[in-house]
Amino acid sequence: SEFRPKSYYCVLAAFYTTTTMAKLTVLYEHATGFTLFKVKEFEEIGSELSEVEKSVRDLQRFTKIIELLAFAPFKTSVDALESINSISEGVLPESLQIFLETNVPKVGKMSKVTLGIADGKLGASINEKLGLKIQHTGFVLEILRGIRYHFPSLMKGFAPKLEGIAQLGLGHSYSRAKVKFNVNKVDNMIIHSVSLLDQLDKDLNTYSMRIREWYSYHFPELYKIVPENYLYAKVVKYIGDRKQLTEEKMEGLEEIIMDAGKAAAILSAAKSSMGMDISPVDLTNVLMFTNRVVSLSEYRRSLSEYLKNKMGTVAPNMAALIGEQVGARLISKAGSLTNLAKCPASTVQILGAEKALFRAMKTKTSTPKYGLIYHSTFIGRAGRQFKGRASRFLSNKLSIASRIDAFSGIILKFLSLIRNFFFNLYYYNINIFLVDNPCNIFGQKMKQQCEDRLKYFETGEKPPKNVDVMHDALQESLVLQQQVFCVLKALKLINHSCLLFSERKSEYKCQTEEEQERKKIQKE
Repeated sequence: SEFRPKSYYCVLAAFYTTTTMAKLTVLYEHATGFTLFKVKEFEEIGSELSEVEKSVRDLQRFTKIIELLAFAPFKTSVDALESINSISEGVLPESLQIFLETNVPKVGKMSKVTLGIADGKLGASINEKLGLKIQHTGFVLEILRGIRYHFPSLMKGFAPKLEGIAQLGLGHSYSRAKVKFNVNKVDNMIIHSVSLLDQLDKDLNTYSMRIREWYSYHFPELYKIVPENYLYAKVVKYIGDRKQLTEEKMEGLEEIIMDAGKAAAILSAAKSSMGMDISPVDLTNVLMFTNRVVSLSEYRRSLSEYLKNKMGTVAPNMAALIGEQVGARLISKAGSLTNLAKCPASTVQILGAEKALFRAMKTKTSTPKYGLIYHSTFIGRAGRQFKGRASRFLSNKLSIASRIDAFSGIILKFLSLIRNFFFNLYYYNINIFLVDNPCNIFGQKMKQQCEDRLKYFETGEKPPKNVDVMHDALQESLVLQQQVFCVLKALKLINHSCLLFSERKSEYKCQTEEEQERKKIQKE
């Protein structure tokens, strides 16, 4: 050791520090493929985060920090879409796993490798399968921001136009898949519909009171004869000036009110009314506002029917159990049908009563027994001492019904196939689609269970066992499914025969045309 130079010890110390120093490799997911960058001087960079932030904009300074390690392009656009879908869900795709196993050295005794990544969920999956140390906070995000900003310059021979095309194509495919997923569930339509329905109810109440106050200066007696808001607006629209109401208009008035006695009372009240006269300009404004209220009321009715049909398609069992509007409000409060299905029965029970719950927890008083399910008829019909038990039972059945509606797919899209058959007899590519359960057999059975439970509270008569009821419901749904399959099979056979008939008809037509041409040639 006496004859060894000092430079030997310096080299040995440098080798020891480089082997024991932590190494950082950053993974960047691009639309064209997966990229790995090696970060130089990891420990020094970690202590100087401000320097990294300054060097992000400057390409020359940024290239001194990172170095390209490996790049794995996607083979096809389908491969890119599958990989990005897996990454968005926090799942490690197989292609990325092979890429990391090939290019990232495994952790040994003398080496410490850290993988920088943007998504913590994906990092947990990588750590679980590959055992790599993950870092997704701090200066790693700044380095990824710089890579994203300078990516075309960091990749040699990479055209910026190709980057834009790849990002645009992958973005459209990814967004299209997400939109299709939402359209198939269509619970977002229910959420917006029930919110609009509640807003329309508030607005119509306000507008109806405004019409009553406005028109009562001219005809105050009409308020007591026609108390319904919608009928009141239609009567005001039909009458206009009360002095013009005569016996000739009685038939039309009876058609609106559907009551001859009320129509006669309105006519007599109009003749002896104590209201003041109204000018044509004021009457015009009143009638214009009345037309708006009538049209809004009619739209509210059509929207209610639309919501009823939508609930019958998306959540038929919930609609059969608790009603369309209450079920839609539960879905809206939870955020989606899937979120509602994930909620336990105890959460469904108090959904909509969060303020009362937190207030009770703060003041250490009794917690609420029900939230939005209070509007159900079962809670209203239950006795005072049985309301809590009824709400627990109903919330239990609601959680089951929501899970059946959200995650089952056992009945065929019958109406769509019928439409395709009747509107296009030559449509021979009939595919069988599985959709969310459009039958409400389970909901009807659970509704009957709630009825039996209320009867049990009152009389003590024991209801049937839940196992037997669910077994009967399952058997009925399977029978219905078999019937739909038989109908579809018959439709497919009929459609096939129609195709054969059309083909033979076209062949016969071609033969007749050929014979006519042959005869024409012979004559010539």
